[in-house]
Amino acid sequence: MKKSANPLLRIDLQRWRMRVVMILLFGGFAALTARATYLQTWQTDFLNKEGGKRANRVVEIPAHRGMITDRRGEPLAISTPVESVWINPQEAQATPQQIQALATLLDIDPDELRRDFSDKKKSFVYLRRQLPPEIATSITALGIKGLSTTPEYRRYYPSGEVMAQVLGVTGVEDRGLEGLEFVYQSWLEGEPGAKRVLKDRLGNTVEDLELLRLPKHGRDLTLSINLQLQYLAYRELADALTRNQAQAGAIIVLDVRSGEVLALVNLPAFNPNNRTTMTRGRSRNRAVSDVYEPGSTMKPFLVAAALEAGTVTPETRIDTGPGWFMVGDKRIADVHPKGNLSVAEAIMVSSNVATAKIALDMKSEDYWRLLNHVGFGAQPNAGLASEASGRLRPYASWRPIEKATMAYGHGMSVSLLQLARAYAAIATDGILPPVTVVKRHEAPVGQRVMSIKTARAVRDMLELVTQEGGTAPQARVMGYRVAGKTGTAHKLVEGRYAADKYIASFVGIAPASNPRLVTAVMIDEPNGTQYYGGLVAAPVFSGVMTSALRLLAVPPDAPFKSLTTEPMEAVGEAT
Repeated sequence: MKKSANPLLRIDLQRWRMRVVMILLFGGFAALTARATYLQTWQTDFLNKEGGKRANRVVEIPAHRGMITDRRGEPLAISTPVESVWINPQEAQATPQQIQALATLLDIDPDELRRDFSDKKKSFVYLRRQLPPEIATSITALGIKGLSTTPEYRRYYPSGEVMAQVLGVTGVEDRGLEGLEFVYQSWLEGEPGAKRVLKDRLGNTVEDLELLRLPKHGRDLTLSINLQLQYLAYRELADALTRNQAQAGAIIVLDVRSGEVLALVNLPAFNPNNRTTMTRGRSRNRAVSDVYEPGSTMKPFLVAAALEAGTVTPETRIDTGPGWFMVGDKRIADVHPKGNLSVAEAIMVSSNVATAKIALDMKSEDYWRLLNHVGFGAQPNAGLASEASGRLRPYASWRPIEKATMAYGHGMSVSLLQLARAYAAIATDGILPPVTVVKRHEAPVGQRVMSIKTARAVRDMLELVTQEGGTAPQARVMGYRVAGKTGTAHKLVEGRYAADKYIASFVGIAPASNPRLVTAVMIDEPNGTQYYGGLVAAPVFSGVMTSALRLLAVPPDAPFKSLTTEPMEAVGEAT
């Protein structure tokens, strides 16, 4: 009989197979137990290390930039918390409904969003930077796999376009790109901290494990700017540009005792909170970076140099003849002939002929030396971005006609900041103060650039300019004595003087008896019925200086009487 035909033998074979299977199963369990025991006993450190690589992460704790404030603590630039949204396309998964909802929250094209999700070659893609926290919360609530948010900071400027060119802007990485944000980047920027966290496989933070380094926030920066005065200057300048149909303008208010810039306004401007309004022309700090021929505002320095050299006195008489004279084949002329003038009267009526004759009678070196000492041809070093040096050529290269025209501000270029600082030397009895846009806590040590006698004599002459018969009676301020000088110069366009384009300016000092402030005003291309500095820029000075003196509670030094005056024609400053 065959064994296969015996039922008992078939039952024994089934039992043998069962035993083999059981032995294999128990053997496998024994091997797994032995392996687990080995790994957990002798390979603990290795396993912990490998597990940590997959779950433990060191993440950055962002640090915000320091705040920028005005001299009274009013915030000018602050950092606000925002969120940036990003995905890992290799892990990201989203339904069509989630894509549509996310596109709506991010305000982007759904098709573009789908392309970002489908690009599996990338492991990191920003969807949107610097979103408000409430929008980021709504996005997280969609529950999209592979989508994460990162906390960041965004700069906000409460004063908007009023301080735009001075402060500048930061980029999406919170680094300064323009203005003071750029200049003081190392001061304002913070150092991010770090912490170790436990994350799940989707990248979500499960637990904070260890604080590795605390974030170090940026240091605050206190400016010398008085925001109230800044707003007042902005309003006056904006009104003047509208009234005179001008292309641009700038104002600087300088405290001559401390050298601090109390207001610095440029127009047109832009809103730093809305970068779509930011263009190259609007973002430029004209008062600091743009240079122009200053025109007759240079005449006080020519006279100061002549007084220092002993060439003239305030009473020296100068015959202006028919109102013009020739230097070589070039004609120097006044708008109207003024006959015989004293030096003081020449400043009062802004005579080109008189000041040119003074210049020709003195050494070029004497005039150049004073211009150099008061800061022309060098950066003011006020702590602002893109400070211009201007142009002051060596005196050895001056030809007679150039020497004559430089008496009334042609053949050289200056910035409005340089001009304001130079007038501060006249206001402080001959000491040139170091200027700054950062608040000072101690009085600075200036440099003497002219004698007390010369500075006071020039200041007395400048006070005549704002009286009846001078070129700027509209610069007067009720209750205060004002000294100043007008300037009206043809604008250089492609290397040539444009016949119908002007830059009108006025720089003034108040109170003249005990100076506290210098205010410089520049109006670029006034296109209204008037273009003279005494009619265009002087009224702006009056409005700003009136507000500034009262805001700073500066004691009056003149009777309070009506300043009503008939608009007068400028009498010789057009050059």
